[in-house]
Amino acid sequence: MKIKKPVVNYLKLRPSNVNTPEYKHVWLLLGWVWYLTMFVLTERFISPERCHVVHSFMDDVIPFHEGFIIFYDSWYVLLVGTIAYFLFYDVESFVRVQKFIILTQIIGVAAYLLWPSVQYLRPTTFPRDNFCTKLVQAIYGIDTPTGVCPSLHVGYALAIFSAWQKKDGVKLFWKIFLAIWVFLICISVCFVKQHSFTDVWTATLMCAFIEVTLFGRYWALRIRGFQERMRVRHNG
Repeated sequence: MKIKKPVVNYLKLRPSNVNTPEYKHVWLLLGWVWYLTMFVLTERFISPERCHVVHSFMDDVIPFHEGFIIFYDSWYVLLVGTIAYFLFYDVESFVRVQKFIILTQIIGVAAYLLWPSVQYLRPTTFPRDNFCTKLVQAIYGIDTPTGVCPSLHVGYALAIFSAWQKKDGVKLFWKIFLAIWVFLICISVCFVKQHSFTDVWTATLMCAFIEVTLFGRYWALRIRGFQERMRVRHNG
């Protein structure tokens, strides 16, 4: 099988040429350094006692089910796989997704600092003991229930979905598959009790705002083009 050749040769990347048009997009990766630093600081220095409790009536309706941890954890594959693929094979899409993600990081961290949040939805005991519950326990051990609103797990998933929908040459089947995958990731945060339903809808509103801010002109042109095609078809 022939391996696809990357569009950028990163073997030639040097500090002296990082600002050239060929490589300057890699600076966007620094957004992750900033975010992870802020994540550690907010997790360490903002105690649950200082946080506002996030709860929705939907949290009492949505049951805990450890099986959704599979979709929750698949987020890591989707996130890393997408960013790596775009970095090597589609720089334009890489720039799009990184700009979207950086804005979610800025808004999210600002929310965590200005309005610290916590959720107390995690079960104290699990109804079953299996592989999935062990995965849930592992996630609980790594990630505290603070800094939850809006959910960046949801935000990043929607950022990736946005980038793939705009990428040229993507088949409809993949777009539909990705839409279902992202939807399952977004609801999984509620079923494994990592987030409140409030964290999900606030993240969705945040992403809608970012979509319009970054790509409003893109969608305006798409709508105008669609209207023009409909006009031509009607007149024809």
